[in-house]
Amino acid sequence: MDIGTASPFREEMERFPQNGITRVAFRRIGDPEVIPLWFGEGDLVTPGWICDAAAAALREGRTFYVHTRGIPALRMAIKAYLDQLYGLDLNPDRISVPGAAMMGINIAAQMAMERGANGLIVSPVWPNIKAVFQVTGAQISHVRQRLTDSGWQLDVEEIIAAARPDTKVIFVNSPCNPTGWIMRQEDQRALLEFCRAQGILLIADEVYHRTVFDGDCAPSFLQVAEDEDPLVVVNSFSKGWAMTGWRLGWVVAPARHATQWAALSECFNTGATSFAQYGGIAALERGEPLIRRLQAQYRAGRDIVDAALANHPLLRHSSPAGAFYAFPEIPGLKDSVAFVEALLEEENLGLAPGSAFGPGNESHVRLCFAQSHEKLKAGLARLLRFAERRCG
Repeated sequence: MDIGTASPFREEMERFPQNGITRVAFRRIGDPEVIPLWFGEGDLVTPGWICDAAAAALREGRTFYVHTRGIPALRMAIKAYLDQLYGLDLNPDRISVPGAAMMGINIAAQMAMERGANGLIVSPVWPNIKAVFQVTGAQISHVRQRLTDSGWQLDVEEIIAAARPDTKVIFVNSPCNPTGWIMRQEDQRALLEFCRAQGILLIADEVYHRTVFDGDCAPSFLQVAEDEDPLVVVNSFSKGWAMTGWRLGWVVAPARHATQWAALSECFNTGATSFAQYGGIAALERGEPLIRRLQAQYRAGRDIVDAALANHPLLRHSSPAGAFYAFPEIPGLKDSVAFVEALLEEENLGLAPGSAFGPGNESHVRLCFAQSHEKLKAGLARLLRFAERRCG
């Protein structure tokens, strides 16, 4: 039978690219010879008491469909956690647990974006955010943080100036993957006021809210928002509680959209895994010592990175204020993908190419310092040895 050449699939989906991190990592993922600093996770397994809560739910037969916005006990545990952390009294109707945090970002983007509209992304940014916007058919623009002698900087006026008449969504990740930049509370207030006045949805990715090195948590848009503001704050159990593989996150959105979040969660994945949600409850109710332990580990990891990179003549490095990444620049580097591919081949070290994080980042690479300190030190030695051989 002669099959025609016409494709039923959208042209942009036929050409949809793999992101630059997995393009490199999938070549050697799981290889024991590789020090894997390419993904955003440490090597600490989820603590047993969190796993026990999920296992107990399994043994109790909690394997059926549940509310697509999350089981009520988990939503109330999230409310209690956020209320205590930020001094709030959140309306529980604003809280939904649709699955992983990426599911929350996808649903929020689908609710606001349309083909031909503009989505403005604060960058550098995790590459999957651009992909989420592309799937909606939207046009994408970026406003980029600047690497200065005093760290990564971006003023709220720069974000507002980058918005267009057709901008429907502004995406902000703070603390930022990959730079560690943290948006100031007064800038959050000003940006939210702008979005409120212009009818723009603000998607705030706060998954690194507890991974900070000055204080206990980063400023949150929830602290300056009203209940019905055009704001979706996305958060996750992945980073703060060492639960990356659980694919469990939450959103805080306008209460009037509770029905829509339930319906779209059902449409996308029928809601979060039922028994995993009991692990989430345990993490929230008993997890503060774990959070402090991880904060100390990541702070020490940052100090190791700073000591190795800060004064190296071939690199330009800024100590991050939050998250657990370094995003050094290698001045003169033209092809970050080729650089990390050769690094993987010659030194068995896995890093992420800067080009994956948006335009203007070709001379950068990203490394995650959430791994054990011994592994991190070995990886840094391999990076510097390779950079001196390749660029020196």
